[in-house]
Amino acid sequence: MTRLVRVQSVKPLETFMVDVRFTDGSQREINLEPYLHGPVFEMIRIDASLFRSMRVERGAITWPNGADIDPDVLYLGIKPAWAIAAEASNFESQSS
Repeated sequence: MTRLVRVQSVKPLETFMVDVRFTDGSQREINLEPYLHGPVFEMIRIDASLFRSMRVERGAITWPNGADIDPDVLYLGIKPAWAIAAEASNFESQSS
């Protein structure tokens, strides 16, 4: 059975950069800015102390306001859903 890779620990660095260690032992510096999109992330983007209050719960990076980031997105380097939707919208408008 394949085990899912999850976030084991996270440490905020400068601006929106974080040091993430995954459960498979890999470690990466990741810019979270592209993932902090939408109303639930608004205060996290504005307030550096709130951004830095992140923690790991059930293998995901979470914040006290209930926001979280899917660990698969970070581990696999997948574009955030909002970015994919925006690209699709741009493509549709260019095709018209």
